[in-house]
Amino acid sequence: MVSRRDILVAGAVAGGASLLSRAERAAAAQAPGTGRGWEKSYSGGPLDAAPEPPGMPGKDYTPVITPNGAALPWKVVDGVKVYHLIAEEVLHELAPGIKAHCWGYNGRVHGPTIEAVEGDRVRIYVTNKLDAPTSVHPHGVFLPNGMDGVGGLTQGVIKKGETFKYEWTFRQHGTLMYHSHHDEMTQMAMGMMGLIVVHPRRPSPAYRVDRDFAIMLSEWKITPGTMRPDPNEMTDFNMLTMNAKAFPGTAPLVVKKGDRVRVRFGNLSAMDHHPIHLHGHYFKITATDGGPIPLSAQWPETTVLVPVGSTRDIELVADNPGDWAFHCHMTHHVMNQMGHGAPNMIGVKEGRVGKRVQRLLPGYMTMGQAGMGDMAEMGMPVPKNSIPMVGARGPFDYITMGGMFTLLKVRENLSSYDGDPGWYAHPKGTIAERATPAELQRDGIGGKR
Repeated sequence: MVSRRDILVAGAVAGGASLLSRAERAAAAQAPGTGRGWEKSYSGGPLDAAPEPPGMPGKDYTPVITPNGAALPWKVVDGVKVYHLIAEEVLHELAPGIKAHCWGYNGRVHGPTIEAVEGDRVRIYVTNKLDAPTSVHPHGVFLPNGMDGVGGLTQGVIKKGETFKYEWTFRQHGTLMYHSHHDEMTQMAMGMMGLIVVHPRRPSPAYRVDRDFAIMLSEWKITPGTMRPDPNEMTDFNMLTMNAKAFPGTAPLVVKKGDRVRVRFGNLSAMDHHPIHLHGHYFKITATDGGPIPLSAQWPETTVLVPVGSTRDIELVADNPGDWAFHCHMTHHVMNQMGHGAPNMIGVKEGRVGKRVQRLLPGYMTMGQAGMGDMAEMGMPVPKNSIPMVGARGPFDYITMGGMFTLLKVRENLSSYDGDPGWYAHPKGTIAERATPAELQRDGIGGKR
């Protein structure tokens, strides 16, 4: 028997479903992209639907910028965009003073950015020049199962000297990734990954930006004195990078005041999520690797958490001129190699220990009693192929940051986006500086100058 209560509950559920459906439809109408609704914008219908004409840069999209990186070249053959990835060993410089024998694609670590347009038919050849078998997984891409690139599961492995062909039509747009999916622990730790950026076929006005950047976040273990990443590391990573570069090797993001800016982050770190924080601005989180976030669901932030295996897009208006820090807020992720494994000396009273040890080890210095900030400037000998713990010289003092750190450089007068515009010239009276005795007395502040 159906009770009155059952009828009321059923009616409430149905009403809730109706409201949810209307809310979903409203959100879909606000989603950036093709204007056909979020669901179709993402899945695009059947996989065997006819592709659209190849999208062209300048006409159908503005190419994305990969700081310290490059785009993968392509050509059109019978209406299909054809790309060629070459897996090979690469001698890569992570930052000035430290190089490593990594694995990458087309002479790069990380691999070049694959860029396309929703509806493009793409054909990607992968040639393996490594001594190990490999495969390539298009991470987050909606495609036929046999193109998913999981070695042993959806395809045979690509052996040394072989070339495999992947082919599909993009039925989505957004920030995606690619990486090895054979012996992932080793091959991804050695650098085998890259970004995929797919632009909407018919972008709405909300999609268009003036500057569109793409950054891959990753982490490495390179023991001082060695020149090869350690793929067996599980927790103690000592090089944290943006597009495979650690500060001061990271290129700044250069924009004009008033530019609308998009920054796409992908995270293929082995173990760590990264909260990326921007100084001087707030932004909105506009997309994940699952697709665009409807306008009604976007929210303002100054820090975006990019989980392992995910992408996040943020957008902002660069309305605050200056050199703004842009970095992971995990404090150990903004330091470089030499800080790991050092003993904690904070507050230790050295006394005459240093002089006594020097009798046995000439040149010995006890360091770190007041923190690590000054250690990078000491100029002490360091192991081969290693770098001081932190940073680089800034316009005022040494910048005690390294690793996953870069700069957003916003300029009112910028003649060209090409190249670094140098350090920001602050207007008079806008720099924090030492207080004068007169100022301290005026405001009743004690303490010494």
